[in-house]
Amino acid sequence: MNKIKERIQKFTRKEWIYISIWSSLNFLFLLVLLFAAGASIVSSLAYFIFWELCLFGYYMIRVRKGEKDTKGREWVDAIAFAVITATIIKTFMVDAFTIPTPSMEKNMMVGDFLFVSKWNYGTRVPNTPVSFPFVHNTLPGGSGDSYMEIFELPYYRFPATDQIDRNDVVVFNYPGPENRNDKRPVDKRENYIKRCVGIAGDTLQVINQAVYINGKLSPLPEGIFLQHRFKVKYKSGFRPNPAQLKEEFDINGEDIRFEQDYFEILIPEDRVEEFKQLQGVDSVERIMDANPEFPVFPDLYWSANKKSNNWTIDNFGSVYIPKAGDVIELNTKNIWMYRRCIELYEGNTFEIREGNKVFLNGEEASSYTFKMNYYWMMGDNRHNSADSRYWGFVPEDHIVGKAWFVWFSYDKHASSFFSGIRWSRMFTGVK
Repeated sequence: MNKIKERIQKFTRKEWIYISIWSSLNFLFLLVLLFAAGASIVSSLAYFIFWELCLFGYYMIRVRKGEKDTKGREWVDAIAFAVITATIIKTFMVDAFTIPTPSMEKNMMVGDFLFVSKWNYGTRVPNTPVSFPFVHNTLPGGSGDSYMEIFELPYYRFPATDQIDRNDVVVFNYPGPENRNDKRPVDKRENYIKRCVGIAGDTLQVINQAVYINGKLSPLPEGIFLQHRFKVKYKSGFRPNPAQLKEEFDINGEDIRFEQDYFEILIPEDRVEEFKQLQGVDSVERIMDANPEFPVFPDLYWSANKKSNNWTIDNFGSVYIPKAGDVIELNTKNIWMYRRCIELYEGNTFEIREGNKVFLNGEEASSYTFKMNYYWMMGDNRHNSADSRYWGFVPEDHIVGKAWFVWFSYDKHASSFFSGIRWSRMFTGVK
């Protein structure tokens, strides 16, 4: 016993740092086994003690042999320490995210780099803990999956400090079916960022582009403006300068389309008056029901290509957003609204037999009790956003975290690197 004590006393400060980091990580996995994977206390403690003994045994052998750190060993230890620390932070605390599309403009810009807090809504335990570090679902270069499904954990979320509120900007895993997304584990599905406009238990409706929650107009946070598409007609013989318009009004090239005597443009509501005052402009008209030919939810999942309603992205609903514990009646009128929730997200088999009878897990069912909360996400760039109006509800197990703040922002279309940096957006909070 005295020999063991003597050897432990010979551990250096650096070795104690490595031991502390590894023990903390090991303890987190102990919690995962107990609470998420549902393992027994005995087997979980056995797992924890085994790896702790392996760790101490390794350093005890080093002390006994009197090994000295070489440059190579120091580099290996330093890299291992950095990888473990960064992985813990990325997995359980804060992750980095980049805005790839203009669906949230002008409140979130393409080229914004932001941090996402995972603890606000409760840190989600990874479904696939065996994965390549620091990448999402594909290996560097896109050569294959970055994860292995040999060991998967069920959905579990640690206690939250906040609840998801209406108008929070949320990062989540895309719930749609495209590009084999349904085939991936939930935590490895594509990351999206939108504004949560409806929470579990809400009834949502869009009337003439305005969102109503439980029959009342839903207010926006102060300083937030939505973008819609407008038709700007100009007088005969006048031709606007596209480059000048884009520069003066900071317009994305995807947000403006020129025709013979008018152009269509995506702009925030507060800038409409500016366009009315432009030289040569005859009128500015709001475009309603843009892209009417494109099917909206739930028509994308409607049986035999039938159309369930005449909804559009500007006049949509009403839709009830399910809450955990809610019981709904199942019938052929509403089953297509909630089919993905019941079948894909909550793991039931689904069939319709004899024309109108609903069978779940092989048995006829007239009602269903939801297991999870669901949310409704929409982009601030309302006429250039793939969101819940197209693919429906976002289940709680798809929630990644709350958008925290922008730490860097860059316009890739700028003439030089320094001119492309949006200095005014750096270290700004997300509204």
